[in-house]
Amino acid sequence: MRADIVPGALFPDYELSDQAGIHRKLSDLQGADPLILVLSRGGFCPKDRRQAESLVQLHHEMEVGYCRLVTISTDNLIETNENRTGVGAHWTFLSDAGRKVQKDLDIAEYTDPTHNPMIPYTIVLEPGLVVFKIYNGYWFFGRPTIEELRQDLRSVSKKCRLDWDITNPEMKSAWERGEKDRFYPYGKSYAKILGEQEQ
Repeated sequence: MRADIVPGALFPDYELSDQAGIHRKLSDLQGADPLILVLSRGGFCPKDRRQAESLVQLHHEMEVGYCRLVTISTDNLIETNENRTGVGAHWTFLSDAGRKVQKDLDIAEYTDPTHNPMIPYTIVLEPGLVVFKIYNGYWFFGRPTIEELRQDLRSVSKKCRLDWDITNPEMKSAWERGEKDRFYPYGKSYAKILGEQEQ
């Protein structure tokens, strides 16, 4: 992994084709929410499939928790769709068949010249593509457990959600004064997600 990709740094805003062949930027997929980014070897790898299968349940929780999940692999578009469908995933999968991410991040898995995948990483990103935590998953147990990801999402959400603790007297007073920009979905960042104009 590039030396500058560390907690607190900005992660590159890659633009790749999704499972439907539509070009998507990571920043657009993230919006103003926390994002778990899985950099995957691809559908050929049983370890990557097992990780994706375990993320299916977490993804249901992430949807109601206003968090995002994206997988990038070196699979081509057909393989990307087969992998996504095969594990029962409903989040965005991006195809990096040209190895753009692999090369830019310097994560070519040189021990597998047959598939030429990228070393698998799981990266937790704060809003704005700010790196919160990085897990190297070359070995399966280097990958985060679902509980570790829940804890990471709790920490990131607590940092980025101004209305995390609405029992705070200051927050209640702000609401009563009509200062709703601190609350979901009224704040500027929330309004941007919803495509609404600031009132």
